[in-house]
Amino acid sequence: MGLILSAIDRVDHITKEDFVNNYLIPRKPLVIRKASETWPALQKWTFEYLKEVVGDRTVPLYDSSKADPSKPINASAAEMKFADYIDLIQKEPTDLRIFLFDPIKQAPGLLNDYRSPTDLMGGFLDKYPNMFFGGAGSVTFLHYDIDLAHIFHTHFNGRKHVILFDYKWRERLYCIPFATYALEDYNIESPDFDKFPALDGVEGQEAILEHGDTLFMPTGFWHWMKYLDGSFSISLRAWDKSWAIKAQSLFNLTVQRKFDDLMKKRYNGRYMSWKEGLAVKRANEALAAGEPRGNRRPGS
Repeated sequence: MGLILSAIDRVDHITKEDFVNNYLIPRKPLVIRKASETWPALQKWTFEYLKEVVGDRTVPLYDSSKADPSKPINASAAEMKFADYIDLIQKEPTDLRIFLFDPIKQAPGLLNDYRSPTDLMGGFLDKYPNMFFGGAGSVTFLHYDIDLAHIFHTHFNGRKHVILFDYKWRERLYCIPFATYALEDYNIESPDFDKFPALDGVEGQEAILEHGDTLFMPTGFWHWMKYLDGSFSISLRAWDKSWAIKAQSLFNLTVQRKFDDLMKKRYNGRYMSWKEGLAVKRANEALAAGEPRGNRRPGS
């Protein structure tokens, strides 16, 4: 059977009524091809322009290696000057990515170059939203966002392969306990179903994002992304109206994250081995029980 992947719906434009009723309320992903067509960024944000306005800042870089169990999640693997990194991803494939670096904070003029899609929904969060950069072949590991926001993810200057899974599949995806990411020992592009049988039959959706495409990812959706070209994206985040989801977000960001970091620091590899073993146990139990059943959501 394998993974069951269907294409994410694609539209050029969408009305608020259609978006709310058919995508926001039912928590269904969507690619909007022309959501950014009026943004100055669509033509303005070239690699050379970003190098010019961001300057010679040193940025943290992340690679595809398995996380060090002694370090907090999102610990960087290396550093490089922003301009040198942009030159690198234009020149050759690399697994190095920029994650959780905010060029807009360094160059506030970029704020004038994009628009939050308030014509579709409210609740947008960040004054300085995150941007993400990757070289051809670099991969963002399978995870869901800890704050459980809705995401509008717009891509620039290349292509990116995206695979999404509903939150309800988290146990079958080998979710690491007390964390928001999956076991890193399998390749979601071509899993070994003999070693990871719980993945067999998991249902997901996929798309190739191109320059200017905007992906709507509902709250709690697991996502894996692979840069097919050296390119970059911007994510605009919005709160879900559910107070249960807001409460779960607060718990994730405070209690869960602090507990996990404390246990990593104290018990190091032993704690991580225990968590990985528990992820496998829970995945096998969910498979045996025929889970998931129904539409389990964050906060439920």
